[in-house]
Amino acid sequence: MKKIIHLSDIHAGHGDCTDRFNIIAGNLISRMQPANDFVILITGDIVENANRAVNAAEALAVIRRLETAGYRVLVIPGNHDYGTGSVANKRHVPLFKKKFYGDVTVTYPKVDIVDGIAFIGLDSTAEEIHWFDRILAEGELGKKQRDRLKIILDDPSVAACKKVIYLHHHPFDFEPGRQLKDRKSLKPIIGNKADAILFGHYHHSYNFEANLHGTWGINRCYNAGSATHKGGNKGFHRVIDLSNDDPSSDYDGCFLDIAGVTLDGPLHA
Repeated sequence: MKKIIHLSDIHAGHGDCTDRFNIIAGNLISRMQPANDFVILITGDIVENANRAVNAAEALAVIRRLETAGYRVLVIPGNHDYGTGSVANKRHVPLFKKKFYGDVTVTYPKVDIVDGIAFIGLDSTAEEIHWFDRILAEGELGKKQRDRLKIILDDPSVAACKKVIYLHHHPFDFEPGRQLKDRKSLKPIIGNKADAILFGHYHHSYNFEANLHGTWGINRCYNAGSATHKGGNKGFHRVIDLSNDDPSSDYDGCFLDIAGVTLDGPLHA
């Protein structure tokens, strides 16, 4: 069974974040071999500003580097991938699919079954792109996506797999302006039906994060923070092995370093 490397909130185009993503990729390629043993999963905010095409081009170059090295890379959009992070535009929804999936017909939940693991990607941003609620960084799945998720989880081919649900917005927290608005409707759909739920959006870890495992009957619940440490906030590069039921076997790969020194400050003074 493949191991999962969970990254999030790359924010390519912001400060040194693109350079840092390249460092992470280089360290992954040199340390995590063979590449075919891993799936790299990025839970949104791949770019800083979707209105700047160069941001996506920079991020895609690093993702293609990883894919060329033999890694399977799965991504899901965050609020920055549809605009500035606070103001979004519907035109970015198909553009994201074209750039990162190569197929504008992709629908969510996006299901990829890899080596006995069903990766179920949710779009927690598109339903927020309305004139009345597109400002702020809240998330919403919407009824249609939730209904499709119910069907997917009942599908025998998915039910037979380990199940990893991944999305951008934090499904458990309720901070106004940042919350997943329909989290209460999501709970009965996925409760006790997934082996892991992975997300990002919050760039730092709250005190309660250490106690998330087991929430809604899900054994592994991880917020990755910002993998590139945007704004000085420390993120995580978790390596997750679902063949072991004990989450304490997972670890932070600490791939953002040069010559063994972890980078917390800016690369360029």
